[in-house]
Amino acid sequence: MDRKDFIKNCGFACVSGAAFSAILQGCTSTKIMGGKITGDELIVAISDFETKAGNEKHFKKYVVVQNDLLQYPICVYRLNENEYSALWMQCTHQGAELQVFGDKLQCPAHGSEFSNKGDLQTGPAETKLRTFPVTIEAGLLKISLKAI
Repeated sequence: MDRKDFIKNCGFACVSGAAFSAILQGCTSTKIMGGKITGDELIVAISDFETKAGNEKHFKKYVVVQNDLLQYPICVYRLNENEYSALWMQCTHQGAELQVFGDKLQCPAHGSEFSNKGDLQTGPAETKLRTFPVTIEAGLLKISLKAI
């Protein structure tokens, strides 16, 4: 293969890879959403956890809720049909914003890891995450933000 053909084939491969990546990203359902604050509660619809594949209903493990009034997002895990945990996504070590990886949250700064209930799994952090009480009412999750 000569140089011109090689460059052309590499260009097609790069364009194809980028297009394929864009298609895959378009197929995933977003887990980051805006939440509405009413009084001292953050409101999230339970339907925000639902996804559909054909006639089958599935549920996301978690959603990350953001609001301009909050300094950090809140990760809400669906533990089962009637149990949710709401976690402040600020590392208790030095305050970095946490990242979600399945059933755990991880600090990108120093590697601390927390469970989906906020319990410390790996340091250097020494305390668990801040959690918020969650109540279910009329298809809505009401996350109490008292004393933020």
